[in-house]
Amino acid sequence: MRTFEEIKNTIETGLGKHPCDLRLTNAKLVNVFSGEIYPTDIYIKNKRIVSIEPGAVLEALETVDCGGAYAVPGLIDSHMHFESTMLSPEALSSVVVPHGTTTLCADLMEIANVAGEEGLRAMLQSIDRLPYRMLIEVSSRVPTAPGLETNGATLGAEQVAQIMDWEESVSLGELDPSKILFVKDEYIHKVADTLARRKIVNGHAIGRLGQELNVYASSGISDDHECVTKEELLSRLRVGMRVLVREGSTERNVDALISGALELGCSTDNLCFCTDDKHAGEIMEEGHINYNVRRAIELGMAPMQAIQMATINAARHFRMDDEIGSITPGRLADILLIDDLTKMEPKAVYFEGQLVARSKALLQECAVSAYPGWIKDTVHLKHPITADSFRCPAKNPDAVETQAHVIGLIDVQIINNDLVCTLPVQNGEIQRDLDNDILKLAVVERYGKTGGVGVGFVKGFSLKKGALAYSMSHDHHNIVAVGVNDADMAVAVNEVARLHGGLAVACDGKVVSSMCLPIGGLMSECSAGEVMRLLDDMNEATRALGCDMPAPFMTLSFISLPTVPELGLTDMGLVDVLEHRLIDVEL
Repeated sequence: MRTFEEIKNTIETGLGKHPCDLRLTNAKLVNVFSGEIYPTDIYIKNKRIVSIEPGAVLEALETVDCGGAYAVPGLIDSHMHFESTMLSPEALSSVVVPHGTTTLCADLMEIANVAGEEGLRAMLQSIDRLPYRMLIEVSSRVPTAPGLETNGATLGAEQVAQIMDWEESVSLGELDPSKILFVKDEYIHKVADTLARRKIVNGHAIGRLGQELNVYASSGISDDHECVTKEELLSRLRVGMRVLVREGSTERNVDALISGALELGCSTDNLCFCTDDKHAGEIMEEGHINYNVRRAIELGMAPMQAIQMATINAARHFRMDDEIGSITPGRLADILLIDDLTKMEPKAVYFEGQLVARSKALLQECAVSAYPGWIKDTVHLKHPITADSFRCPAKNPDAVETQAHVIGLIDVQIINNDLVCTLPVQNGEIQRDLDNDILKLAVVERYGKTGGVGVGFVKGFSLKKGALAYSMSHDHHNIVAVGVNDADMAVAVNEVARLHGGLAVACDGKVVSSMCLPIGGLMSECSAGEVMRLLDDMNEATRALGCDMPAPFMTLSFISLPTVPELGLTDMGLVDVLEHRLIDVEL
């Protein structure tokens, strides 16, 4: 919020009564308000832009020759979960900022499901020294699926309303349709309290069309990041929802949605970009929001439109366009210098008027904070985990085979299919079908509350031996494991528990590789480079077991999600997502 003193100082600087801090000269301004590109100088004072007027001459303490580079507003990620990067907020800066992202709209529901409001506060402890802006989408679903899962904390309607008043809070985080279509008062209160504050409500409308989508939108839902087809995109725009075009690690939607928008001739005014969940290594390799922009241009979108989607469209959506999203007077000076708009590779990044990155690197690393001890002690198994923990008894112990629900993975998507498959029965237990790539899946309650273990089956993971386990299992964040045999699954789960959260690969009764994620069992205390090195080792160990997925642990983290159709798995059992109820594995 701008103060009287700040506004007065900006005015007086523009009138020549005070010198500017910085002049960027010889720049081609990408004006996302007017849709023009033209040469001008950009004057900056105390974090804000004073003037962009061509021919204006103001005193400046420092002048930087941009060499004819394009001046582009800092990019905005409209929806993301930084916990999925496995990095702390501090370590994440070295990954996203050099790619030109200066604002993250972060739904902190992962740490909130683990540690509640105190977890949120712990994540915000370094916000003032980050070289990017973190805006908070206040988690609406803590727990995500009440009665269907065990999680670590609760955020009720009154608590959410209080957090919504925090300066960093810009919206109510993603709200899945079950909360609206089943007319659940608690969530309607959260929506009403948010709208009363003139803030927006983020959507999660996966799989919904027709009248269901109309009812969902009528509640005040503002956007959706779960579109995967051009038909879904158009349906959201028609009911007044903005579409956040996503490119994550396991959800790659830019190609289909941008191609679809161009084919349909849709206005791009209500389209933004987001990543949702993207591993740090992939960001380093291909880019962050700048990748979305670059890919949209490659698909035929005009550069100005693609840049607007990543800047002013997002700022307007979150009602922050008076502060960010454009290089215009009075706005915060988030500026990228780029030689080629089609490549979208910043040679310099300014955040609030300060040069923070150059030549794809931060000028100064942001040291990871000393997080409190309690947030690094969130994994407590109520009972010892053994191979017997993963038994799946058949209804008829004398049967030779049975029909069972199997989670069928879909490539590069988090949605799945409910497959009805014939599985063998031995000694009264339902077995895997390794010949058809059907493996056992389990979720182990990790908060020391119930000791529950949910068991199911998944097709498409392609493991040939061993097992994997991970303490980030959306959104409850119990320990999820998949494996060729129960013994290795137990070894992997116990290793994750020993680490107080993390990833593990096991084979032949031994831990092959593991990685510690102590902050809430979700994030590392290491630098981005070290995390990426360790994750590469984990992925290599996984490939050695036969799994050729590009992001096996990201895939594993979403398999159990009880809000993404068609099936989910929690510590309580198998979930029919659209019906929002527990079902038997066996038909």
